[in-house]
Amino acid sequence: MLTMCFLQLFLMKRGGEEIYVGPVGPNSSNLIEYFEEIDDISKIKDGYNPATWMLEVSSSAQEEMLGIDFAEVYRQSELYQRNKELIEDLSKPPPGSRDLSFPTQYSRSFTTQCLACFWKQNWSYWRNPAYTAVRLLFTVVIALLFGTMFWGLGSKTDKVQDLFNAMGSMYAAVLYLGVQNSGTVQPVVVVERTVFYRERAAGMYSAFPYAFGQVAIEFPYVMVQALIYGVLVYSMIGFEWTVAKFLWYLFFMYFTLLYFTFYGMMAVGLTPNESISAIISSAFYNIWNLFSGYLIPRPKLPVWWRWYSWICPVAWTLYGLVASQFGDLHHELQGALQQGQTAAQYIEEYYGFRHDFLWAVALVHVVFTVMFAFLFSFAIMKFNFQRR
Repeated sequence: MLTMCFLQLFLMKRGGEEIYVGPVGPNSSNLIEYFEEIDDISKIKDGYNPATWMLEVSSSAQEEMLGIDFAEVYRQSELYQRNKELIEDLSKPPPGSRDLSFPTQYSRSFTTQCLACFWKQNWSYWRNPAYTAVRLLFTVVIALLFGTMFWGLGSKTDKVQDLFNAMGSMYAAVLYLGVQNSGTVQPVVVVERTVFYRERAAGMYSAFPYAFGQVAIEFPYVMVQALIYGVLVYSMIGFEWTVAKFLWYLFFMYFTLLYFTFYGMMAVGLTPNESISAIISSAFYNIWNLFSGYLIPRPKLPVWWRWYSWICPVAWTLYGLVASQFGDLHHELQGALQQGQTAAQYIEEYYGFRHDFLWAVALVHVVFTVMFAFLFSFAIMKFNFQRR
């Protein structure tokens, strides 16, 4: 029954015009009384459903047959006048009242928003093994592949070709894992951004806490990824086992995977959809590959292009990995550019990599990571690609 569902009824006809706005009444008595007072409207039969009767007598066909306009009838009714008076009374605030206001835009503090968004992303990633688990599995496969392919090359540093081979393992790993991280994170961020648009519109949290949560949750997962790859590859390739060199290797791999991941997130943040972000990011992968310093060393580049190698993140990664592992080797290198040249001297002259510049290289890695994360956060705060 209608009376069991509604106390008030707002009834409109086609076109959005009101034909009844008021109380339904016990057993729909108010509604029935209103329509029965209209001339030529048939009375309701005993036991008939008031809702069905109301729709039948107020239909467009009934209007045309009776030659009346129910909207005009309502505007001329006493009920309409009472509703207007009620609206006018309710629109006037009582004496001494204040406008409704809140001290802040959001119900929770900024810190609470950040923690809540981080915890939300934690559960989201934990329940998304298609992204997190597959990424770690891919890392293990690539580590075993490269480790067996370049087995023991890290300890062979007597010849120039040995250095080239060891550098090749570093170069390939950076591109394989980096591009994989950047590509796989993009569909995840696209989905999360859609959820963010809806929750921000509901006033749950602001843009920066969401960006913080999306960025922060990647740190532990990338750390696990870097540890898995670093331990497996470092031991299988046979780089020199010293604490400093091992930690440098982990550091550069960790921040390399981080900045690639944040670069993929940034590409999504700056573009309206996943397809465009994939196209744009892929273009830069090729450029970074070209200017990485492996195919063409920085000193060998034309002067008018050499500047780009200084802003190419992959070039800095290769710089850090090579300089940290081989930049302090002072034994004579066979096949070097000059007779009696050491490995460290050859690397500095041919590639421009200096071991005493490692701390600056490490700082640049941190800068790239922070920059890509910041640009992602900025894009989330300033750009809105929602279409509805």
